[in-house]
Amino acid sequence: MVSVRLEPMSRDEYDAYRVTAERDYADSFRDSGALPEAEAVERAAGDYARILPDGFDTEGHLFWTAYDAAGDDGAVGMLWLHLRPTSEGLTASGYGRAIMVAAEDECRALGVVSVGLNVFGHNRGAQALYEQMGFEVTGIQMSKRLD
Repeated sequence: MVSVRLEPMSRDEYDAYRVTAERDYADSFRDSGALPEAEAVERAAGDYARILPDGFDTEGHLFWTAYDAAGDDGAVGMLWLHLRPTSEGLTASGYGRAIMVAAEDECRALGVVSVGLNVFGHNRGAQALYEQMGFEVTGIQMSKRLD
């Protein structure tokens, strides 16, 4: 199995990630049929501003860059965790398989007792991966376009 190593993300890495992430998030809204392009871009920018009001320095949010543990070929992905206390203990929400395994390890070391995530309905590959890794569906949001 492939393994990764996680290194804390630098502010410059975060700034580059943020631009790409907002664009990808907007594309997901558009591609899923949930929103037209202009509204998708506006929604993505608004959601990121709400979730990360202080950007890289937003309390409770941690960012890592993932690297192939066997090589020096550069970054292979990133990990963003939001840590929050719940009645069960500290939980994390975050994002391939190797990164998820590394995320689970990081969470255990931080005392996190559960991990939640969001996946768009059209992203069947991610859904299958998460199910294989033991994640369970806790809710479903559905819509129908009336053209």
